Amino acid sequence: MLLKLYDKNNDPQDLQQIVDTLNDGGIIIYPTDTMYAIGCHGLKERAIERICRIKGIDPRKNNLSIVCYDLSSISEYAKVDNNTFKLMKHCFPGPFTFILNGTTRLPKIFRNRKEVGIRMPDNNITREITRLLDAPIMTTTLPHSENEDLEYLTDPELIEEKFNDMVDIVIDGGIGGIEPSTVIKCTGEFPEIIRQGKGILEL
Repeated sequence: MLLKLYDKNNDPQDLQQIVDTLNDGGIIIYPTDTMYAIGCHGLKERAIERICRIKGIDPRKNNLSIVCYDLSSISEYAKVDNNTFKLMKHCFPGPFTFILNGTTRLPKIFRNRKEVGIRMPDNNITREITRLLDAPIMTTTLPHSENEDLEYLTDPELIEEKFNDMVDIVIDGGIGGIEPSTVIKCTGEFPEIIRQGKGILEL
């Protein structure tokens, strides 16, 4: 189903329907500050496995990422030193993914890689959902083939047409972007940009 949401003043029942779907192990497609993403409750392993199958991801070989509501909740799921915390405070909310060492609060599926990507998009719809859910959202970009029309990544109505059978709710938050987040690996001595995307890091 396609559900229209706005930057603010959304119907609480619409938001609650999304939260209930996530709590029940459902899958949603939602807007971020970069591209539309596919996500589920970040602590529900079966829902995460479903997304991995849809995306064709092997969680033993690919890092998985979560969306957190605020900086204080990040430390529950990832190990954050002082320098990384300062860097994240400077970048979040924004179009960045930080790769950090995960904690045991994350489901077993994350522990294969021992690392987790952390997102905090500058998008009011996503932030409101994570606030109400009071848990992280496991997140990844939509599956896409090279010769496919980009509108199937950016137009919520076309996204719903394509993925309707695979997900429970597609959130229409307007036309999405096509540039991914900038990925910064912070598991070594110094931060390392491993993918330059929309976010510009000023070190």
